[in-house]
Amino acid sequence: MSLKHFGKAALIVAVVAACGKNRVQVTDNGLKYQIHEQTESSRKGKVGDILTLHLTLMNNKDSVLRDTHKEGAPFQMLLQVPPFKGSYEEGLTMLGKGDSATFYVSADSLFTRAMQPLPPGVQKGTDIGIAVKVLNVQTEDEYKKTQAADFEKQKGIDAKTIESYVAKNGLAGKAQKTAGGVYYVVTQPGAGPTPSAGDIVSVQYTGKLLDGKVFDSSSKNFNPQADGRPVQFPIGVGQVIPGWEEGVMRMHKGEKATLIIPSTLAYGSRANPKIPANSVLLFDIELVDFQKGQPNQMPGMPQPGR
Repeated sequence: MSLKHFGKAALIVAVVAACGKNRVQVTDNGLKYQIHEQTESSRKGKVGDILTLHLTLMNNKDSVLRDTHKEGAPFQMLLQVPPFKGSYEEGLTMLGKGDSATFYVSADSLFTRAMQPLPPGVQKGTDIGIAVKVLNVQTEDEYKKTQAADFEKQKGIDAKTIESYVAKNGLAGKAQKTAGGVYYVVTQPGAGPTPSAGDIVSVQYTGKLLDGKVFDSSSKNFNPQADGRPVQFPIGVGQVIPGWEEGVMRMHKGEKATLIIPSTLAYGSRANPKIPANSVLLFDIELVDFQKGQPNQMPGMPQPGR
């Protein structure tokens, strides 16, 4: 074949490949998918790997149900054996770092498996579109090493952020620091005892970002369903964020305090519409009471720090 004809053939192959890249295809198990970007030489995900990715969930009318790009942090997941035929986990094994695709999954199968009702805007018998951009593929060991390095780096960033906040707000002589890095400012002393691990504490609380924006509260104005009742939970057993564990167990019954919690003892790199990733948080807390035994948790009451 002459170079001239070879060039024409190569062009035809490239055009065909480009056309096929975004074509909807179906696996033997019934998963419908479109490949947008794919590097054949990249390491593909396999069961047991940790994937870091951005995803956008859409209903059958292309209305967005969730978009991690807008949440401030990517989604991380352990790649498991596909739980049902046509699940998007099967499609993720086709992708490597930098690859992107859209998978079309039965809404009924997806939400039934998750034991959740169909969300608003999703009709029975329709497909959910899951657009995925893979940012990283790691083994469990690689992921743990990366997490440990990121954790140590973020600890340093948080410490400087809190030190600056304490200095700017005149708290240098008032704030105590726990071994884990939580700053603790008593605003109203309490005369009672302090709780121990396993005790059921009753607290009133308001959670804020460093700029003062409230993201959660037990107050009636913020949470009418709870009617302003204190929130109850067992302390020291891992049911709330570590910063709460450290702070609340230092408090005396009847005491009010402000906890300044580094992100590494709060929600870390996780993000939601109210709390950006790696946020240092402020909690104004009143330890109303504590007791042994099971909490008398009222239906619908929030679980703080979750």
